[in-house]
Amino acid sequence: MTTLEDDKTAIDQLVAEFFGAFDNRAGGPADVGRLRRLMLPGGVIVATGEKYSAFTVEEFVGPRELLLSDGRLVGFAEWETSEQTELMGDVACRFGTYRKSGTLNGEPYEGGGHKTFQLVRTPDGWRIAAFSWYDHD
Repeated sequence: MTTLEDDKTAIDQLVAEFFGAFDNRAGGPADVGRLRRLMLPGGVIVATGEKYSAFTVEEFVGPRELLLSDGRLVGFAEWETSEQTELMGDVACRFGTYRKSGTLNGEPYEGGGHKTFQLVRTPDGWRIAAFSWYDHD
């Protein structure tokens, strides 16, 4: 049986791996495809704000794999800057802030916002059931 501390550590690692999926600072393509493993197959992804969109995992992954591998967005990374995680048995919710930076089409690119994750414990460990975000800059 896991403790709350074990669960929080596992969720912290999962979210760090999520943010790491977009990192192409090493010069090669980012491994956005790992989201297929980090998320439930029927996971839901929502961008809020003026560019509201809802995606399946595949609808989200494909365009980002291309963007982060075709030279348009290079030296890119996203990272969590703060978080609050609530655990209740086999479900968890994480609210956090994040920053991002890189070079987009030859120009410096940076910003940040808020992300929320809905997480569930599966037989294979914690997975993301849904996430949404709001960019504020």
